[in-house]
Amino acid sequence: MSLALRPVSRSAPPERGRAVSSSRARPALGPAAGTAAMDLGLLLVAFLVAHVVRFPWELPRGSVVAGWVEFVVAPAIVVVWMGLLAVFRTRDPRITGVGGDEYRRLLTASLVAGAVVAVVAYAASIDLARGYVAVAFPLGLLFLALGRKALRTALVRRRARGERLQDVLLVGDAEDVRYVGRRIAATPTAGYRVRAVVTDCLPAGDDIDLDGAVVPVLGGVDAVLDLAQAERVSAVVVAGAVRGGHERLRRLGWQLEERGVELVVSSPLADIAAGRVHERPVDGLPLMHVETPDYRRRLGKRALDVVGAGLGLLLLAPVFALVAVVIRADDRGPVLFRQTRVGRGGREFSILKFRTMCTDAEDRVAALAPSNEGAGPLFKMKDDPRVTRVGAVLRRTSLDELPQLWNVFTGSMSLVGPRPALPREVALYEDFADRRLLVTPGMTGLWQISGRSNLDWADGLRLDLHYVENWSFVHDVVILARTIPSVLRSRGAY
Repeated sequence: MSLALRPVSRSAPPERGRAVSSSRARPALGPAAGTAAMDLGLLLVAFLVAHVVRFPWELPRGSVVAGWVEFVVAPAIVVVWMGLLAVFRTRDPRITGVGGDEYRRLLTASLVAGAVVAVVAYAASIDLARGYVAVAFPLGLLFLALGRKALRTALVRRRARGERLQDVLLVGDAEDVRYVGRRIAATPTAGYRVRAVVTDCLPAGDDIDLDGAVVPVLGGVDAVLDLAQAERVSAVVVAGAVRGGHERLRRLGWQLEERGVELVVSSPLADIAAGRVHERPVDGLPLMHVETPDYRRRLGKRALDVVGAGLGLLLLAPVFALVAVVIRADDRGPVLFRQTRVGRGGREFSILKFRTMCTDAEDRVAALAPSNEGAGPLFKMKDDPRVTRVGAVLRRTSLDELPQLWNVFTGSMSLVGPRPALPREVALYEDFADRRLLVTPGMTGLWQISGRSNLDWADGLRLDLHYVENWSFVHDVVILARTIPSVLRSRGAY
C-alpha cells in the first residue's frame, strides 16, 4: 500500500521582512552513521573476499607480488565508493525503510563508483586484475543491498510497534483528512504517525477515527502554525486543497520552515506507481504528467509464463503424482477440481486445482451462506466443513494451486496477475471493478502476498486494480520472489 506524498520544494526564499530561524528540522545522525559504518564494513569484507578468491596463495608479504597492487588500491576504492553513497544520499532518512528509491540510489552510486575506478585506473595505467574487479564490485553491491534489506526489515518491525515514527499534523477538508489519515494509519512502515487533525470542517475537541487510530481535532487551518509548534510535531501533512490556494500553501511552507517543521503535501493521485508519474515544471509549478497504462499483451511477461510454467510442470511432476495418490486414497473421489472463472476481456475458462473439498461442495454453498465470512461477492469460511483432511493440508501449503501451471502454460492465466474471479463475482461488479479483467489473471499477485483470504473484498480489489494500472516486468519478478515466503508462512491460506 503506497502513499502519494511528496515534500514541497524549499528552493523559494522566506517571506520578506522575516528572519529565518536557525532551528531547522534535521534528521538524527545516529541511524545514518550506523548505516555508514555497516556499509564500510560490508565493502571491506567484499574486497577481502575478492582478494582471497583471486589471489588465494599470493597474499602480500611486503614485496611486489601478485595481488599487491589490488591490496593497496582497495582502500582508495572503498573510500570513493563510500563517498558516492553519501553524494547520492543513499542514507537519507526520508527514503530509508520504504519504497524503492533507496535501492535505486544504491545501484546508481555503485555503478558510478565502478565507472570512476575504471577511468582512473586507465588514465593512471593501474593494472587491476580483471577477475578481482569482477568479484569485488558485484559482491560489494550485493552485500550493500542485503545489508540495507536487513536494516529495512528491522526498521519496519520497529515502526509496526509504534517506534521510530515521525509525528505529524494532518490538515485539510474532512474527507481528504480521513482518506489520507487512514492510509497513513494502515502503513506505519512509511514512518508517519498522525498526532492530530486540523480542519475547518469539524469543531475543535472532536475525535476522528482513522481506521482504529482515534486522533483529536485541534482547531481550524488558520491556527496550524501555532498548533504545529505547540504539539512539537516534525511535519505538517496537507491532505488535498487548502483555503487560499497555491499562494497560501507556499507561504505556509515558508512559515513552517522558520519553525523547523517540514511541509508534506498529499498528491491527489491515488495508487499510481512513481514510474508512471513524470514532473514537468512550468514556470516554477511542478505539473505531474501521468502516463496512460498499456494493457496490451506483453511479450516478456508471456515468455516468463511459458518458461516458468513449463519448468514447473516438468520439475514438479513427482509432486503432482504424490498429491494425486494421496487425494485418491483419502475418499476415492476425483483428483482435479475444475471451475469456471473469468479471465482477460471477460472470457471464461476452466481453472484447474487439486480437489480440496468433498465432492458435493458446490451443492452445499446455499446451506452454508449464513456462515459466510467473506465480504462483497466472495464466499469464505475459515473453518469450512466441506474441506477434506488432505485438502486442509493442500490449502495451507498452497499445493492445491499447482495444476494452474497448466492454465499458465496454455495462456488462460499468468504466473502473476489479479485473482481469477468467479462469474457470480463479476456479475456483482460495480463502478470500475471490471478493470481487473483488462489483464490476464494470475496464480499469485499482490492479493496473495498481502494476506490472501485475510483481506476483505475492498482491499483485494484495490490491490488488483493497483497491479493492473502499474504493471511492470520487474514488479512481476518481485511478486514472484515474495510469494515464496508468503506461502511458507501460510498467512490467510484457508
